[in-house]
Amino acid sequence: MIYTYAYQRPAVTVDIIVMRSINNLRNILLIKRKNEPYKNQWALPGGFIDIDEEIETAAYRELEEETSINDILLNQFKSFGKVGRDPRGRTISIIYTGELQNNNQKIEAGDDAKELKWFTLEDLPNLAFDHADIINEYLHLK
Repeated sequence: MIYTYAYQRPAVTVDIIVMRSINNLRNILLIKRKNEPYKNQWALPGGFIDIDEEIETAAYRELEEETSINDILLNQFKSFGKVGRDPRGRTISIIYTGELQNNNQKIEAGDDAKELKWFTLEDLPNLAFDHADIINEYLHLK
């Protein structure tokens, strides 16, 4: 039986903060978006949760699809759901974090990612959505 409700439902996404350390410098992995909204802008890797998918499974799947990273431990950090954070509609994102242990691990842009790049925390580009706020909150709690 399919249930229907009079209430609109938000979309749910996962976004992943992937960090690494090289020569005592902290780096964060960002993707350049292939599609609108924010086409060609930098963002955290992530995407929409499938209707029949566990949230954590979605985080690992999205990370591997967009970056080819599959050897990392992810931890749920926080959810972000400010109204207007996504021009496509009401979207709530659950943020995961992970530290890359193998700096030689191959990374490759795929799926919705046009390009990948490691950025130092002192030299972040302008970011899509509210991803700058997400990163800043994560860094202030570390």
